Amino acid sequence: MTDLETVDAAPILPVVAVVGRPNVGKSTLVNRIIGRREAVVQDVPGVTRDRVSYDADWNGKRFVLVDTGGWAPDAKGMAAQIAEQAELAIASADAVLFVVDATVGTQDVDEAVVQILRRSGKPVVLAANKVDDQRSEAEAASMWNLGLGEPFPVSALHGRGSGDLLDAILDAIPDAPREVLETERGPRRIAIVGKPNVGKSSLLNKVSGQQRVVVDNVAGTTVDPVDELVEVDGTVYNFIDTAGIRRRVKEASGHEYYASLRTHGAIERAEVCVVVIDASEPVTEQDLRILTSVEEAGRGLVVAFNKWDLTDEERRRYLDREIERDLVQFGWASHVNISATTGRHVDRLGPAIQEALAGWETRISTGKLNAFLGRIVAAHPHPVRSGKQPRILFGTQAQAGPPTFVLFTSGQIDPGYVRFVERRLREEFGFVGTPVHVEVRAREKRKDRS
Repeated sequence: MTDLETVDAAPILPVVAVVGRPNVGKSTLVNRIIGRREAVVQDVPGVTRDRVSYDADWNGKRFVLVDTGGWAPDAKGMAAQIAEQAELAIASADAVLFVVDATVGTQDVDEAVVQILRRSGKPVVLAANKVDDQRSEAEAASMWNLGLGEPFPVSALHGRGSGDLLDAILDAIPDAPREVLETERGPRRIAIVGKPNVGKSSLLNKVSGQQRVVVDNVAGTTVDPVDELVEVDGTVYNFIDTAGIRRRVKEASGHEYYASLRTHGAIERAEVCVVVIDASEPVTEQDLRILTSVEEAGRGLVVAFNKWDLTDEERRRYLDREIERDLVQFGWASHVNISATTGRHVDRLGPAIQEALAGWETRISTGKLNAFLGRIVAAHPHPVRSGKQPRILFGTQAQAGPPTFVLFTSGQIDPGYVRFVERRLREEFGFVGTPVHVEVRAREKRKDRS
């Protein structure tokens, strides 16, 4: 069978954008619909700032929910960018779920959102949220005055009325999914990770060529991981822009705590992580901890030194020393010096990601591996310990992604010798941009039977 025969027509799911003014319970409603605590929720306006997509399913019909930040027509600064994200979400959706707070009634902001929705021409489902009991249903009925049809009373917190709302959403979205040719595996997953305010979102915006993610020079602007299909050098990747990893999960409070857990989840979900480090400042213990989490998760790695435009010759000299001293154990990863603001060398990111993916998926045949092991054992045998010299009897590659090797030995091997084998594996076979795991299985001693 050829590779072309493995390509199937996969449906592109209908998209439903969830919009409304700040703090009407959009993210709580999203969590209720998808049936798990995924969107970050906190009783403070403005926790959601970007367009964030989730897969949803109701009565056997699948669709994508896009959670957006609260929309305000006269917004300035970051709030204006959030409003722009909501408008972009409406433009790219098949239908819109407009959420209002039934307990406070309609406000001028709601009227302004209605104008945007009318201009879009998209089908709209109106959810009157926070209707927790029978008495509040009369308040929901007053939402007819928005002119968007029947308001569906719902309690995102308790689930009341969510079934009727979901039926209405299914009626609003198109029946026939659009078809597209896509490989079974789908786009490769790339997570952009790093401590807060190193320029992760700016980098995603530069790579995608549009203002995809809200950017502000306040640390911690991104809270939810954001998935975005982006074409780089002719290849489509699923980029995940994540919240900055805080120093310690337990130090983060409220929505930051959940966001930090999501970031670690994004590392686990990715195949390659681009770790963004601020080149204009000294490499911190936090940076090293993030690099270590990527290595321990067994993900491919590209290190992007961002804000290169803010470094002078002296800072670059110090950075070289820091890389030699602190990043020596990550010498196998590609390093790219970039500026997400000016776009300097961002084009080098694509080849570095491809290289890391190729290394991550490398497979060595058992014959080639054992010929290699035979050569290094003959040239550099294991040291004698307590009068015994353990030998490598046989080796095999247990898996790729990341490359994991199992050595069957006649006795316990020193950790230093295992590291030596790993180093020689890299010299021989490359493995650029990927961790290499080497496990040892020592043969059990036969017990003498009397």
